[in-house]
Amino acid sequence: MNAIDTFQDVILEPADNNRLANLCGQFDEHLRQIEKRLGVDIANRGNYFRVTGDPAARQRGANVLNSLFALTGTERLDAERIHVCLQESAMSEPQPMPAGDAEDFPDADDDHFEIQTRRKLVRARGANQLAYLKNIRKHDLAFGIGPAGTGKTYLAVASAIDALENERVRRIVLVRPAVEAGERLGFLPGDMSQKVDPYLRPMYDALFDMLGPERVGRLIEKNIIEIAPLAFMRGRSLNESFIILDEAQNTSAAQMKMFLTRIGFESCAVVNGDITQIDLPSGQQSGLANAIDILRDVDGVAFTFFSPRDVVRHHLVQRIVEAYEARGPLDAGNKRGRRD
Repeated sequence: MNAIDTFQDVILEPADNNRLANLCGQFDEHLRQIEKRLGVDIANRGNYFRVTGDPAARQRGANVLNSLFALTGTERLDAERIHVCLQESAMSEPQPMPAGDAEDFPDADDDHFEIQTRRKLVRARGANQLAYLKNIRKHDLAFGIGPAGTGKTYLAVASAIDALENERVRRIVLVRPAVEAGERLGFLPGDMSQKVDPYLRPMYDALFDMLGPERVGRLIEKNIIEIAPLAFMRGRSLNESFIILDEAQNTSAAQMKMFLTRIGFESCAVVNGDITQIDLPSGQQSGLANAIDILRDVDGVAFTFFSPRDVVRHHLVQRIVEAYEARGPLDAGNKRGRRD
């Protein structure tokens, strides 16, 4: 290989010193972060950058530099924003098509899907998140299945807020089974509301991030947003509602059927979970795994299957998920709910 074949030059225009400083970070910390993630070397003089490394890596590096420089015109970059851009660049690479109908998994270069909430713009990152958001919009029942950190809960809450504020539904109902890593509600202090709140905290956090605590509090007071444990759903019929069931791997088959039959007129539901993290008692089948088997071919039901490549948290989370998947089930408990 010739020396000239090992690097790629990138010229960023306009040559604005403030934007270039924003891109590089203090003591070039942003450039070092990109180098470490991609396995490349980046040198620059002014707006002239040279990326050295393997062909695929240096192309990704050039793409990331261009994408980040475009952002410097409107926002201040930090380590988290660099990480997200690197994740997006990985997601845009060709990858095997997940199981499901072809139309449910558009190419990464399909139209972007954005949701504007009161406090922030929520945008799909990668093909699976795009497919997930489109499935939620197009189907009355959508499942999101995959590891932690792939945005399942956050995007579902954003979709619910969008539906509420555009008057497609009259209320949001957020549901979660109160089963977590062997803990039992009776051992927690406080009344039932205080016992349940810790289990629903991820959905509270998403709501606060998009609407603000004060508005969320007012909507909860008016019962426009309802947050409840799964056990409280029995016997109800939810009309004109956007319903989200989170951590669905910890439902029993009977609970899952009960939940799905709560869907009323002009309502839609999103069911999220990770079948590799089941905390049900030994021998009890997961309602989520059971639902995948039973509903996969039912008209009007859509499935999106996320992989470790879709993780948008700290880059170490992706490697942790991949390491656990490579090792296989931790114990027999992780095989509960699966059918051979």
